[in-house]
Amino acid sequence: MKAIRRFTVRPVLPEPLRPLSDLARNLRWSWHAETRDLFQSVDPERWAASGGDPVRLLGSVRPARLAELAEDRRFLRRLTAVADDLHDYVTGERWYQTQTAGLPAAVAYFSPEFGITAALPQYSGGLGILAGDHLKAASDLGVPLIGVGLLYRHGYFRQSLSRDGWQQEHYPVLDPNELPVAQLKEADGTAAQVSLALPGGRQLHARIWLAQVGRVPLLMLDSDVEENDLGERGVTDRLYGGGSEHRLLQEMLLGIGGVRAVRTYCRLTGHPEPEVFHTNEGHAGFLGLERIAELCAEGLDFDCALEAVRAGTVFTTHTPVPAGIDRFDRELVARHFGPEAELPRIDVERILHLGMETYPGGEPNLFNMAVMGLRLAQRANGVSLLHGRVSREMFSGLWPGFDSDEVPITSVTNGVHAPTWVAPEVFRLGARQIGAQRTEDAMTVGGSERWDAVADIPDQDIWELRRNLREQLVTEVRERLRASWRQRGAGTAELGWIDGVLDPDVLTIGFARRVPSYKRLTLMLRDRDRLMDLLLHPEHPIQIVVAGKAHPADDGGKRLVQELVRFADDPRVRHRIVFLPDYGMAMAQKLYPGCDIWLNNPLRPLEACGTSGMKAALNGCLNLSVLDGWWDEWFQPDFGWSIPTADGAGTDPDRRDDIEAAALYDLLEQRVTPRFYERGQGGLPDRWIEMVRQTLTLLGPKVLAGRMVREYVERLYAPAAHAHRTMDPDSARELAEWKSRLRSSWHGVTVDHVETTAATATAELGTTLGLRVRVGLGDLGPDDVEVQAVSGRVDEEDHITDASTVPLKPAGGPDAEGRWVYEGPLSLDRTGPYGYTVRILPAHRLLASGAELGLVVVPSEDVVEGAGVLMR
Repeated sequence: MKAIRRFTVRPVLPEPLRPLSDLARNLRWSWHAETRDLFQSVDPERWAASGGDPVRLLGSVRPARLAELAEDRRFLRRLTAVADDLHDYVTGERWYQTQTAGLPAAVAYFSPEFGITAALPQYSGGLGILAGDHLKAASDLGVPLIGVGLLYRHGYFRQSLSRDGWQQEHYPVLDPNELPVAQLKEADGTAAQVSLALPGGRQLHARIWLAQVGRVPLLMLDSDVEENDLGERGVTDRLYGGGSEHRLLQEMLLGIGGVRAVRTYCRLTGHPEPEVFHTNEGHAGFLGLERIAELCAEGLDFDCALEAVRAGTVFTTHTPVPAGIDRFDRELVARHFGPEAELPRIDVERILHLGMETYPGGEPNLFNMAVMGLRLAQRANGVSLLHGRVSREMFSGLWPGFDSDEVPITSVTNGVHAPTWVAPEVFRLGARQIGAQRTEDAMTVGGSERWDAVADIPDQDIWELRRNLREQLVTEVRERLRASWRQRGAGTAELGWIDGVLDPDVLTIGFARRVPSYKRLTLMLRDRDRLMDLLLHPEHPIQIVVAGKAHPADDGGKRLVQELVRFADDPRVRHRIVFLPDYGMAMAQKLYPGCDIWLNNPLRPLEACGTSGMKAALNGCLNLSVLDGWWDEWFQPDFGWSIPTADGAGTDPDRRDDIEAAALYDLLEQRVTPRFYERGQGGLPDRWIEMVRQTLTLLGPKVLAGRMVREYVERLYAPAAHAHRTMDPDSARELAEWKSRLRSSWHGVTVDHVETTAATATAELGTTLGLRVRVGLGDLGPDDVEVQAVSGRVDEEDHITDASTVPLKPAGGPDAEGRWVYEGPLSLDRTGPYGYTVRILPAHRLLASGAELGLVVVPSEDVVEGAGVLMR
């Protein structure tokens, strides 16, 4: 019989065990081994059945067992020690508290998804896992972050397979009362809520759930409340589901409702108000509009409020392709703002202008969330060096007249949270070498360039560790594969072959990620005969573990999954290649450590960063990857292999896949497998072990989320906090008025004449030329602009590369025609073809960069012809 109503009955813990409740409600247990060990000892069988979730565990333990533990002195001593450790962790000084003054009092970090633990399934892939790792690393470092997201009642989907290998989606309902979250309550005990106005006089209400991630609170908004109509209750139903209006409402709730939730949380708890707002991808971009509305309510006009908001906002883009950005129809957005809807005091046209693609090649009727994110943030970044370059090119239309390398988008390369992703066995090996506390510090705070202590670990220990982890993975794969085949309809009698799937002594390759077409799940199947030869090689066999979810609406991705599954079902190879459905954090934590090779073969440069290979590397797994994302930046032959790419503009896509697949097979046949199976004098694969050692020594410190968050603090949060404090109402008004005056007068700015002291088209290295430029400034003055000489080597088309800029100074006042003369030196510091030009940029002490306004004046063709701008 089916229940007509469901309750969550919470256990009543005996008084001595009350600290267990606090430990279960702080998600630090998800990366703290001692806390997990303590919960496991409560009831090992129920711990396994709960999937390692302390909240579910405590809800299922028999009262008799709790009474027994309440009398167990040894257990109570352990409980006290773990509870004290959490208290010290949450309240003590950490890295952030030891830094110089000027850092933000608090930072609000908004993301549409957060992957913190499998027990809180609120993520779909890399963006969410990165956001979760960002929160955990901020907690470890003591950064006063407040996370803001949505609580999806179905999370992302659960994946299974049909008998013929087609992806099936399931959406189990998540009851927040069974999750490691708590409702945020007002002082009178009622649920704290935020509300948004909808068209037609309706309201969207959401309550606020709090997940405590170590020191960091994560606020999650949930619209499934009785005050809402059925449609509004479903706004937070699932991650990345529904049509355009559904997505728009989710993103309005995340951005606008999220700011209101932060204000509510700070009011109720006394937490410092954020000085910096960090928008993780465009989904949360509406947060800037709510902050503008707050300032307008305090008496600022829109332009002044915009400057104040931009000063303290950081925007991170994660997509390398325009198709990955949420874009909405202009009319749909217009309907949800203005007098009859949300933010009624702000002119809808001003809101629309922030997101419209008003640049060459843009779609004038589409509202682009990333474009709004960039226009509302004074600081922006991509997530690897290569992705920074790609982003500058992709968004260069917002800064016309500037070379893409001057577009003000920097990069902070992603990192991963080592305590979450490093296998306990790997941690223990490090602790044996340098002690548990030093190992924990190295993995969380980081800061060192190398982990030299790895050099002292004996080869035998490294090899035994790798085999042990591989053996654990084999066990895990067989269990999951058996469960998958049962879901596909197979009977027990059909599944005896699973006991022989994978071999703990065979080179193991992992490939696990989302399944959009650009990640090329099936590139390995390009030449099936060749792959079979690799899998079944009599002396150097390989085995492959594959996992990944296609988006529910992506039938192309589902076909790729089915193609891979059907190959893996072939009785000839099914003991050597497996597809595991329902890829998520719990599976990943077993998969990364157990693989010897992590394979990544996206279409370059479409992988923004790709952090799965980082997690694998921290466990001594070697990367075999296309030079994309982070691997493009940090690849060395010492710790992996690069797959050559055929990404020339004229390459046919099919031919490119053929070439790159052949390169992958060649690498596996000729370099990877021989090195794994080759034995030295001691019977160990010495050269392989040395690559594992180099991976841990040199890559380990680089790929840490602690390194990433420290970079965000030093390079983006601290400057944003300084700009926020500087941009008081008077400064914001000054800057807004200056920008308005500058834009209206910019048409009058010209470069009229350029001359140098060079008499010939050649010059010697070290020569300094005198440069003299005559400019018109119209209604502006020298304080409003900077006149620059830009020089460097030139290519065949006379484009300046690797440019350096030197400001020129006015020589006296304006002449009779109102023109100004600027002068300065031009040092010839490079040999070969060399060139220069001059340009005029806006200049103001409150600008973050000269490119901020996207305005620049360069010499006209007439002026260039008379200037002799090239020297060879």
